[in-house]
Amino acid sequence: MNTEKLVVIGQGYVGLPLAMRAVEAGLDVVGLDVDADRIKRLASGESFVEDIPADRLGRALASGRYRPSTEYPDAEGFDICVITVPTPLREGAPDLSYVEQAGTAVGPYVRPGCTVVLESTTYPGTTEDLLRPLLEAASGLRSPGDFHLGYSPERIDPGNPTWRLENTPKVVSGVDAASLARVDGFYRRLVERTVPVDSTRVAELTKLIENTFRQVNIALINELAMASHHLGIDAWQAIEAASSKPFGFMPFRPGPGVGGHCLPIDPCYLSWQVKRTLGRPFRFIELADDINHQMPEHVTQRVMAGLNRIGRPVNGARLLLLGLAYKKNTGDMRDSPAVDVARRLQALGADVHAVEPYAAPQHIPGGVVVVDLTAREVAAADAVVLVTDHDSFDYDLVTRHARYVFDTRDRCRGEMVERL
Repeated sequence: MNTEKLVVIGQGYVGLPLAMRAVEAGLDVVGLDVDADRIKRLASGESFVEDIPADRLGRALASGRYRPSTEYPDAEGFDICVITVPTPLREGAPDLSYVEQAGTAVGPYVRPGCTVVLESTTYPGTTEDLLRPLLEAASGLRSPGDFHLGYSPERIDPGNPTWRLENTPKVVSGVDAASLARVDGFYRRLVERTVPVDSTRVAELTKLIENTFRQVNIALINELAMASHHLGIDAWQAIEAASSKPFGFMPFRPGPGVGGHCLPIDPCYLSWQVKRTLGRPFRFIELADDINHQMPEHVTQRVMAGLNRIGRPVNGARLLLLGLAYKKNTGDMRDSPAVDVARRLQALGADVHAVEPYAAPQHIPGGVVVVDLTAREVAAADAVVLVTDHDSFDYDLVTRHARYVFDTRDRCRGEMVERL
């Protein structure tokens, strides 16, 4: 029996873990990406995704069943193709150009009986109304009928050691029953449990619901934290006390804002579609987005006020930011609120240094000096601002040597520490 051939378009935080898991499940995998430097690094055994250590990538390459490539002709003869390309926002509207490019490029290699799955987050209707016509036009085939087509939202959580691709339930869908069966059968080889739904639109909405839920609740807690500060109430302690209730409550915690490829973007896809289709705003999403986008400015103002209390103006102050990635224990800088905070403080005249052990140097904001977390660096700073709480940071060292700490993540303790 011939080994099935899988093509994964996009070899980033979603596509690379999928490719590695598929190799381990016995498939022949071609990992396609338009970024030639990324493909070169993967081919040499260098992983840029924290969840995929170099030895795991090395085993996949050594097996002969993983081939990173920039060339779409390498997709020829595929049995399954999964599209995991970015879907950013451009001026508040969904940018599906990467999905369009992937569909157009792989379309000529679609053949009878093959399966194409979209994983990229998008608004309901994208799989059937945008991707399917592209594949049909390029291949001369039809779905349903000639080839299978489905949608399965990605649920990768970078840096999460507990919930990984293989043990996170996978929502699956298809444009018809036969497509659903093929999509479900494929993912059953990779994950412990699949969750079939009736249509691709339901699956597309599922992803938007998940992240809208988080965005709205984070915004609620962020606004609560801002109000509690002015009321003189410890919001962190109140949240922990509320968390003792064993039913009807799920804790969310304040932070400097939201970042990454999900929370700042995905709910806006739903809001955009509701406004475009129904002619009215999705008020909860728009309000939550507005509150969370205010947080970097709120952090900046709190830092400035804290500096004033110790007799130091922000203009000319030396500030040490702990963490620049949007999420702890990763180097993902996409839409990171920490970067926004750094730029705002620079604009006020601060000399900004930062400790960021995960992010690539080319992603560090201009003018920010990257340093190691040492007693000397902490003591030299007029203020330390904890923005991203990587577990590798020595928080005891920070509190021993800092003059003033503004903590947005509730990790530091001491008289000189002020929390968000």
